[in-house]
Amino acid sequence: MKNTALTETHVALGAKMVPFAGFNMPVQYEGVNAEHETVRNAVGVFDVSHMGEFLIEGEHALDLIQKVTTNDASKLTISKAQYSCMPNDTGGIVDDLIVYKLKENTYLLVVNASNIEKDWNWIQSKNDVGAAMRDVSEDYSLLAIQGPKAVEAMQSLSSYDLSSIDFYNFVVADFAGIDYVIISATGYTGSGGFEIYCKNSEVKQIWDKVFEAGADFGIKPIGLAARDTLRLEMGYCLYGNDIDDTTSPIEAGLGWITKFTKEFTNSTALKAEKEQGPKRKLVAFELDERGVPRHGYDIVDRHGNKIGVVTSGTMSPTFNKGIGLGYVPTAFSEIESTIYIQIRKNNIPATIVKLPFYNI
Repeated sequence: MKNTALTETHVALGAKMVPFAGFNMPVQYEGVNAEHETVRNAVGVFDVSHMGEFLIEGEHALDLIQKVTTNDASKLTISKAQYSCMPNDTGGIVDDLIVYKLKENTYLLVVNASNIEKDWNWIQSKNDVGAAMRDVSEDYSLLAIQGPKAVEAMQSLSSYDLSSIDFYNFVVADFAGIDYVIISATGYTGSGGFEIYCKNSEVKQIWDKVFEAGADFGIKPIGLAARDTLRLEMGYCLYGNDIDDTTSPIEAGLGWITKFTKEFTNSTALKAEKEQGPKRKLVAFELDERGVPRHGYDIVDRHGNKIGVVTSGTMSPTFNKGIGLGYVPTAFSEIESTIYIQIRKNNIPATIVKLPFYNI
């Protein structure tokens, strides 16, 4: 089991620690609902240093990224980031990721912790253009400072105007006494804020100063459990649940990051799927009665016939009702139509809704 540079800090704060993607990670501190509300209403800090970071460099760096990702990375300018995914050769997804353009011919790819080795091997297998690749995952830490008060709470830590950083843009600037830190206006919560990339040797200083600066704003440490409820209220996909090696970006609702203005891995087949329409779709639903949908629960029609499966589900802390995502045949995917979630042999009615569940 790997530790992050802040593991001892989390233990000292009384976090409940669990194994996650090979790391010893804090799942919660004071409780999921309280931590969820902190991020929605104030500001919270996640240690997500388990995420993977690859540097792709050189004259053919963009060529490699264009080949392995669905989004059009040629649109990136320096200091911009882009959400994307890597398709496999059989219609599924190797991983979803964020691509940062650090400078000309230098890109940072941020991938899911559980897929670091898999992603590295996949990109390397496609690198017939001679791009330089470096896995720097074990050298860097990542903090997500999320919530509507994040900008105001953190401004005293940087000489850069944090409010001027647009969504999916980033700067390299001073932060918490460290001269060169990536401050990225990205996150996985839907409540605004930043993600901070720094060296492992710097993260404890940054963590401490972040909590000092945020003390008057109600800042608290947040665990992975609340990260999951927050992202689900936004309808953000979680790799291994809502997308995996068997789900296509088209059926997963990721057509908006799948650009056929270029060729990429399996692009011909994915373009045909988009034109013909997918046979199934990832839908969002709200339970019409009390209950909690869970990953793996069956989705059935009004006759009780299985038509799909829940990929993510929870009791929404914001709405106090069961919400979830799941795949169903396209014929059952219409907004406001009724499906049923099988919970303890009871078929609970649910309404298909448009994402996100939560609007700022």
